[in-house]
Amino acid sequence: GQTKIRLNMTKTVREFKRYSIGFKKHVVEELESGSSYSYLQKKYGIRGSETIQKWVRSLGRDHLLNKTVRIETVDEKRRLRELEEENRKLKAALADSVVANHMLETLIKVANEEYGTDLKKNFGSGPSPKGKGR
Repeated sequence: GQTKIRLNMTKTVREFKRYSIGFKKHVVEELESGSSYSYLQKKYGIRGSETIQKWVRSLGRDHLLNKTVRIETVDEKRRLRELEEENRKLKAALADSVVANHMLETLIKVANEEYGTDLKKNFGSGPSPKGKGR
C-alpha cells in the first residue's frame, strides 16, 4: 500500500505519497500485462506523470517504456493496404523499366559494333551546332 505524509508549507498543505516496493511491482506487472499508464494512474490515484515510468526503470523493465499502441480505423487499414499494393506495383514497374533500358543499351552497343556506327551520337543528341558533337 501507500503511506500518506503531510507537510505544512506556509499555509498550504501538500500531500506526498510513499509507495511500498510490493505495490510498485504490482503496478508494473499490471502494465506488463497490457494496462496503460493513464489507466493505472487513475485506478490507483497516482498523480505524478512520470512516477510509473520511474518504477519501470528501477525494476529493470525498460522494454515497457515508450510502448506505442497503434489504433487504426478500418478505413485507415484499407488505405494502408491499397498504398502497399500500389507501392509493390510501382516497384515492379520500375524494375521492368530498368531491365528494358538495359536491353536497349545492349542492343545499341551490339548494333554499333556490328555496323561500325554510333547510334547515340547520330540519333540521341538531336541536331548539334556546326561540327561540335556531344
